[in-house]
Amino acid sequence: MSSFRHHSHSPLRLSRASLFKIILLLLILQSAFEVSQIRSYQTTHQIHPNPQKTGHQQQTHGRIYITSLHWNNEAILPQWSDELVELIHVLGRENVYISIFESGSWDASKTLLGVLDEKLAAMGVKRNITLGEVTHEEFISQKPGRREGWVKTRRGKEEMRRIPYLAMLRNQGLSELQRLSEAGMGFDKVLFLGDVVFRVEDVLMLLDTNEGEYAAACSLDFSRVPAFYDTFALRDSEGYEHVTQTWPYFRSQESRRAMKTMQPVPVKSCWNGIVAMPADPFVSNPPLRFRGVPDSLAEFHVEGSECCLVHADNPLSRSKGVFLNPNVRVGYSSAAYDAVHPHGQWLSSFDIFAGLWKNRISRWASIPWIKRHRIAIRLKLWRESEPQGEEPGEICLNDEMQIIVGNGWAHV
Repeated sequence: MSSFRHHSHSPLRLSRASLFKIILLLLILQSAFEVSQIRSYQTTHQIHPNPQKTGHQQQTHGRIYITSLHWNNEAILPQWSDELVELIHVLGRENVYISIFESGSWDASKTLLGVLDEKLAAMGVKRNITLGEVTHEEFISQKPGRREGWVKTRRGKEEMRRIPYLAMLRNQGLSELQRLSEAGMGFDKVLFLGDVVFRVEDVLMLLDTNEGEYAAACSLDFSRVPAFYDTFALRDSEGYEHVTQTWPYFRSQESRRAMKTMQPVPVKSCWNGIVAMPADPFVSNPPLRFRGVPDSLAEFHVEGSECCLVHADNPLSRSKGVFLNPNVRVGYSSAAYDAVHPHGQWLSSFDIFAGLWKNRISRWASIPWIKRHRIAIRLKLWRESEPQGEEPGEICLNDEMQIIVGNGWAHV
């Protein structure tokens, strides 16, 4: 007797398997097309420095007030100073004013800035370089009482807040701008030149962002590549924080689209190393200045970057826009700078593929309104306790508190 085995295949099982394969194939094809398209954008739209625009050939960018803060920056100051000198040659010494504020460094920063001061003097550059003698330790050893910028922390003691301290330093860097304006010496732009490794062409590209029309134009900063650094100040075109620290970074479609095509990225706020802004708001009445949130709000464990709040306060932000320029990438070390300026394209095909999917999955998996709701509740409680309290920079706020400590700062 012979026996026969009957093998049956479920049409449903076959259709499910086939559907899965089709979907997988379509995703692969779609991803390959998108990667290819973005690589093409990098090739055709990425702005490369024009060697004819560097060297000692002057360029017209109006009058620029260049301000910078330094603290324990001896590792980068020699290169930073050389690039600043070259930048002055390109912009024209008669078109710049240099305002540098050093804040109690314990390394060789003061000595190196003294060397720079001598170079600028020999060039005939108008400048103010202030070397601060008060260290963090001396600041926090002061008896606080109930002065502005101090809060009672969860550790049960009065401590000095970091953000108002930084805002004070940045405003000191702007003090000469006000004085010069009152004396009849006007400026077109303020250039906030951070403690970063940069090249002259980076600054020139930044100044030309969006054909020079902006309330602010920012570079993109890196410390540990491939992650960008200044997460505290960056907000996309819808006011959201970054969704990933690696490319393409943003939650909003508008910001992501511009980043993919290497165009100026519309954002609500950025800082990220180097920033150019029109000078007018800083010399208007009242003048735009850096600030922290009120101490009474900070006591609800709410903080916001002074470099984000300044955009929220700037009346030009709404009319001219704030942009991050993806072609201007700076680093907090030479190694970081070199890593984001390879000989070929900035991003490899794998970087693009992995970045797209990491960003996509992170957007699907995260719920940003939960954090916003938490902050909104604290704002409501604060306003109930402070009827006159107003905070226009709600998008800048985070659930954290930062204080000054002897060797820097800390979260509490």
